[in-house]
Amino acid sequence: MPKFAPLKIIMSKASEIKNGNILRFNGELVQVEEFIHRTPGNLRAFYQARMRNVKSGKLVEYRFRTDEDVTIARVETSDYQYLYEDGDDMVVMDNATYEQFNVPKFLFGNAVKFLKEGVNVIIAFESDEPIMAQAPASVELEITYSEPAVKGDTSSGALKSATLETGAEIKVPLFINQGEKVKVDTTTGAYIERVKG
Repeated sequence: MPKFAPLKIIMSKASEIKNGNILRFNGELVQVEEFIHRTPGNLRAFYQARMRNVKSGKLVEYRFRTDEDVTIARVETSDYQYLYEDGDDMVVMDNATYEQFNVPKFLFGNAVKFLKEGVNVIIAFESDEPIMAQAPASVELEITYSEPAVKGDTSSGALKSATLETGAEIKVPLFINQGEKVKVDTTTGAYIERVKG
């Protein structure tokens, strides 16, 4: 039986919500993606929240009053190793117990395109269900295809398309060639730097 920590529930006010928090909202667990304080003209201030349902992946928009009661879930997370893709899931292994679990791809968001087998990820569970997944902030991946640089094109900051070993496409500087490794930001998909040797 997996050693899942129980979800701790803490009553709070909407003003205490931060991006990344998991809330119990209308009986469902949602992760806050964007939380903005708004004060429209002469109206009362409120918080505009964009949240994603952790089970279905559906986006939820909601306006919280500043003094509204909310339930923030304190989630226990653990390190796992990404093993392989299985349909709409990623199969991960607990680094301590070697147990394997299927985690829905959508929990990783955009970063799923940059996950390579063997990379460590952070997963949070409620009971035995994965509710949150986090990729490393950056990964090192090999360029499997890039357009050759155009001779004479020396404009600084010029970029070309390149395909990574995971199949994702990114923009890289002209001097990056096929077979080289690059560091990529998993949130934005942006090229960070060339990886030496």
